[in-house]
Amino acid sequence: MNSVFTAALLLSTAVFITATAPRAETPVAKPTHGEYKDWLALSVSHRLDKHLVRVILGNDIAVKAARTGNTKPWPDGTILAKVSWKEKIHPNWPQAVVPGEFAGAEAMVKDSKKFAETGGWGFGHWEGDKLVMNDKEKSATCFACHLAMKDNDYVYTAPPLQ
Repeated sequence: MNSVFTAALLLSTAVFITATAPRAETPVAKPTHGEYKDWLALSVSHRLDKHLVRVILGNDIAVKAARTGNTKPWPDGTILAKVSWKEKIHPNWPQAVVPGEFAGAEAMVKDSKKFAETGGWGFGHWEGDKLVMNDKEKSATCFACHLAMKDNDYVYTAPPLQ
């Protein structure tokens, strides 16, 4: 009886250890987004002309500025990330537009001295987990669109965090 009890105890222990042991999980293929993936959402938008669903995220400086209403101008060190997905109609709720395929992530970086020619903002995009700043020509194109928002420090986003 003692050997049966010992065998049962060993078997139970082996099953428990096997069931609770950490396992290597198969990695899921998804885009990596660098530092911005843990930032807080400042706003969302649905760009009708480009059929994009977007979330605008901010680094800690941006979040603090948005919460205190310190956005005209945004403080130096602010980084805004615009993460976009192609729009998709929800398969079980046709009235809802939801994120579909990942479309990209762009950035606005506030440094009033370094980017004085473009209203104090540098423009860039993420390639994998690396933020790549746009060259002068591409930044000028981005800034041209943002000129319409001069009275809002060139930013379209109106954060509802206040």
